[in-house]
Amino acid sequence: MRVLVLSWEYPPVVVGGLGRHVHALVRELAAAGHEVVVVSRRQTGTDAATHPTTDGPDPDDPRIRVLHVAEDPAHLRFSDDLVAWALAMGHAMLRAALTRLAGWRPDVVHAHDWLVAHPAIALADVLGVPLVATIHATEAGRHAGWLTTPLSRQVHSVEWWLARRADAVVTCSRAMRAEVATLFDLDPSEISVVHNGIAPRRWSVPPTAREAARRRWAPGGVPLLASFGRLEYEKGVQDLIAALPRVRRAYPGTRLVVAGTGTQREMLVEQARRFRVRRSVTFAGHLPDDELAALLTAASAVVLPSRYEPFGIVALEAAAAGAPLVASTAGGLGEVVVDGETGLSFAPGDVAGIAAAVDAVLADPAAAAERAHRARARLGPDFGWPVIAVRTAEIYAAAPAGGPIDVGRPKIPTGNVLGPT
Repeated sequence: MRVLVLSWEYPPVVVGGLGRHVHALVRELAAAGHEVVVVSRRQTGTDAATHPTTDGPDPDDPRIRVLHVAEDPAHLRFSDDLVAWALAMGHAMLRAALTRLAGWRPDVVHAHDWLVAHPAIALADVLGVPLVATIHATEAGRHAGWLTTPLSRQVHSVEWWLARRADAVVTCSRAMRAEVATLFDLDPSEISVVHNGIAPRRWSVPPTAREAARRRWAPGGVPLLASFGRLEYEKGVQDLIAALPRVRRAYPGTRLVVAGTGTQREMLVEQARRFRVRRSVTFAGHLPDDELAALLTAASAVVLPSRYEPFGIVALEAAAAGAPLVASTAGGLGEVVVDGETGLSFAPGDVAGIAAAVDAVLADPAAAAERAHRARARLGPDFGWPVIAVRTAEIYAAAPAGGPIDVGRPKIPTGNVLGPT
């Protein structure tokens, strides 16, 4: 099939897990013989003079054609003018696709998240081909069901439009399928679940690197906890920090390394001070892949305390590194980490539950290692990219070309759109 993929991030522009997901998926689709063109963007803050539009093969896989679209001249900032910035990006993508892909016609358009809704819907309408939309997360979910600001209501309405217009909707977990069905008035049986994937070998670490990481992060052989990902409130690292004093009372000297960047870093630093564990917590910032893999492999436990998590690719990465997993049951994490089998779980926001689960790991390292082994063993059959690419291609082939539709604005309740939380 000829597949046109639209994503607001794609290497070298990677903001979070979405960019890595799209990159891995299209490479696997290309390996299976599909003809893939990706439309993405240049770096934020650049323009056509400093970073002009490029059209050529992906440096990592020449079978993939990538259209990296320059930003428009308008002085719009992602941080200050999100919706206007997204509209401008969408217009630039649409112009580039219509003018530079002349003579090439896709069999399907695949949109990844709301930021590319406008160009994806327009291209599917103009070309008369099916529109597949993957909803990676929702605005309501990120805010625990509340849409209290004008920006949140704007984003939600674009998500609603994309989900209602798409000929096939995909989510990364059963939990997200239920969330999307509730938010956008869709039949859950018509929403496909395709998990995110992992390439396990990328996370293999030699013993020397593991030992070096332990000396670096936890000298003296003390227990080492690790958490990684974006430092945002919904990731729940504040709950892990609150649980750390209880863990240290049972296991003196325990250290926590938090890897990643985000808007809540200073809040988390203050949280560590408030709970008198600041000297026991290292905020490592962004770590290169090899250093992150070494940290995960060296950890006594990797703790993922998310309050909201559509899928939880971090759990797959930790499992690929062979780390014992302790994770909340938020969203997709409850599907990735099977309590008592591939890790230990706790309810989102449950500080005592975090401490108890970590205590269980540290008290019985042999059982923790066995759970880690089972977690790693299921990566290939359940979360391997070849399996995911086959399932995605099946969705492409089955999607009908519904054609343009006109929809009104969604009615947004003043209360919690996901119900009590």
